[in-house]
Amino acid sequence: MPNWMKGVLVALASAALALAASQTMRSQAEGQTPAVSVPRTADGKPDLNGIWQAIGTANWNLQDHQARTGPVLELGATFAIPAGQGVVEGNDIPYQAWAVAKQKENYDNWLTRDPEVKCYLPGVPRATYMPYPFQIVQTGGNDILMAYEYASASRVIRMGKVEPPPVDTWMGQSAGRWEGDTLVVDVTGFNDQTWFDRAGNFHSEALHVVERFTPVHADLVDYQATIEDSKVFTRPWTLRMPLYRRHDRNVQLLEFKCVEFVEELMYGHLRKKTGDEKPFGAARLRWP
Repeated sequence: MPNWMKGVLVALASAALALAASQTMRSQAEGQTPAVSVPRTADGKPDLNGIWQAIGTANWNLQDHQARTGPVLELGATFAIPAGQGVVEGNDIPYQAWAVAKQKENYDNWLTRDPEVKCYLPGVPRATYMPYPFQIVQTGGNDILMAYEYASASRVIRMGKVEPPPVDTWMGQSAGRWEGDTLVVDVTGFNDQTWFDRAGNFHSEALHVVERFTPVHADLVDYQATIEDSKVFTRPWTLRMPLYRRHDRNVQLLEFKCVEFVEELMYGHLRKKTGDEKPFGAARLRWP
């Protein structure tokens, strides 16, 4: 092949690569994602139907943390806290000055304050990365249901026009839209009763969460959640982690109805005393 022809082919190849890179960057800048090989629904959107789960220690602490003893000394290593790498971009949660002290106080009193201990609904985004699977039920062009194993929590992502939330709730109100292959969920209408993790990271009723579910391939979704709360934080911040599709044999979402597990903890003091009761929580507690 003549040298001049080789030069032409190299130039054409370089131009093609540059064009592809430019298109990818343009798609990302427009909030879209490059096309990937993923299952699709009848309307051409990524098919997210299935059971998913996050793997990691974000429910213990969103930031980098070392392993340490658990709250019940007699249980030894059974409930020790595993070390983990943070999922917050920059590993920094930008609390306002007063909120730094509040988070530390929550951390020191986790066992009596964490809403998870009392089986309250987990909120968003925490429901996504608790150590339980969740199911996405999606039909083309309609609303999307997310059902969580923990406490039988659920939420509906409205894919059309959404009115302002009538009341504040634990799970908020979710409004969804597609940006390319990314499912974007705008969540508002929260109360202040949920935490982000067991480390005491918290928010106010002004919480605003924008989630992004971007399929990487058929069994992997890149999950991002941007947190904004002008009453607690100095700026928005983002957490990010992968979500994996479960392929266990006969996989299904099971029940974890934890209300009955906490009845004695929360309401035992209201029961009529007989004098034969055993002391509750006899094991020595220690935190951290």
